[in-house]
Amino acid sequence: MAYVNRTNAESGVNLLALRSHNAALVLDLLRTAGEGGISRLELAERTGLTPQAVSKITARLRADGLAAEAGRRASTGGKPRTVLRLVAEAGHAVGLHLDRDEVTVVLCDLTGAVVAERRVPLDLGAGAEAVVESAAGEVEALLAGAGVSVLGVGVALPGPLDHVRGVLHRVTGFPEWDGFPLRDALAGRLGVPVVVDKDTNAAALGIAVVERESGIGKTGDVSPGPLESFAYLHLGTGLGAGLVIGGGVHRGARTGAGEFGHQVIQLDGPPCGCGNRGCIEALCLAAVDRGAVGEAARVLGVGAANLVGLLDIDLVLLGGRTVAAHEEAFVRGVGAVLEERARLEGVDDGAIPVRVAPGGARGVAEGAAQLLLAPLFGRGED
Repeated sequence: MAYVNRTNAESGVNLLALRSHNAALVLDLLRTAGEGGISRLELAERTGLTPQAVSKITARLRADGLAAEAGRRASTGGKPRTVLRLVAEAGHAVGLHLDRDEVTVVLCDLTGAVVAERRVPLDLGAGAEAVVESAAGEVEALLAGAGVSVLGVGVALPGPLDHVRGVLHRVTGFPEWDGFPLRDALAGRLGVPVVVDKDTNAAALGIAVVERESGIGKTGDVSPGPLESFAYLHLGTGLGAGLVIGGGVHRGARTGAGEFGHQVIQLDGPPCGCGNRGCIEALCLAAVDRGAVGEAARVLGVGAANLVGLLDIDLVLLGGRTVAAHEEAFVRGVGAVLEERARLEGVDDGAIPVRVAPGGARGVAEGAAQLLLAPLFGRGED
């Protein structure tokens, strides 16, 4: 196998061991500074650490190959300051998106940039052993000949599941997965650390990281300042939500938050794969199958309005392959429902904005890679 698991190697940098608070602060500033770099003095000023502490941390990062000189910058007095940058290629994370009918795998460097990608068909109902073997084979194929340092594999797939233990629950339409220890199975097969989360949570984490850097919520019709709360609604082969509240992904006490698709909005509605009737997922997908995209968008809008009313979030982002095929119709339809709800409630500052989520078709896979990368920079959660 042509890749290096640095966490198990006798030599080289142990990236996962660098997840101390101070090192994460410094690494994050190095990453956001880009190729232009940042000086030790600036690092001390922006982290609140002493210059001595910053020097010690950056010396360790340079020794481990994570930081390098990016030139010198003129000083207001004395000699020019040396600036440092993150060495993006010093480590990589694999993001694996297991959908009901396809698998997408990406390789990301430390900045989150995708450097390699694969996508092939998958049958999630083929059985645990077959799916694990297929997924592992795609990871190995992606990494073949790369010779890169791999932190591990982040896996995203439909829920519900136990994020902490990496154990699946009764995935809608695939009850045979209930209780399967996916994290341990893949880790044992690949020999690298594995983190498992719902597809919607992974995507929401990836969006949150992008937002902090590019400010998707800081322009247009969203109030300026940090975007602390949003909902990512994913409509593809199923429907779910990823919630960011207070700046972090909200998974709930039992990691079950975001089962958005199975809220009942029509008591006598059509049966859903979860066993209930009239779930928003069943209604949305049935409308799409009939070609009634406008109706599907309005149904999704009703659910989104319920979510906005319940959580008072700042922004609704739409993603998933079904949305991608009809972006304008879904943004318009969901937005219209939110506008009507805001008008009826007499909201002074208008409706919560609705946008297409960044990331496109590989957004979930990129978010899955962030399950490994974000904690390294102090932006993720255990």
